[in-house]
Amino acid sequence: MKIAVAIAFILIIGSLASAFFFLMRDKGKSNNTVRALAVRVGLSIALFIALLVAYKLGYIQPTGIRG
Repeated sequence: MKIAVAIAFILIIGSLASAFFFLMRDKGKSNNTVRALAVRVGLSIALFIALLVAYKLGYIQPTGIRG
């Protein structure tokens, strides 16, 4: 599960970077920036839902604060 979350974070950051690239290159004249940001939001929502499902199915457990 840790690897899947790490891959999802990398994809989210990659989508954000591509949105920044399109914003700088196109100066906002195309829909590439909007599309890349929409992909980022979709990936973030999918990751959140996947974490909720994994918790409900018992794949991940809360550890609390250890101090």
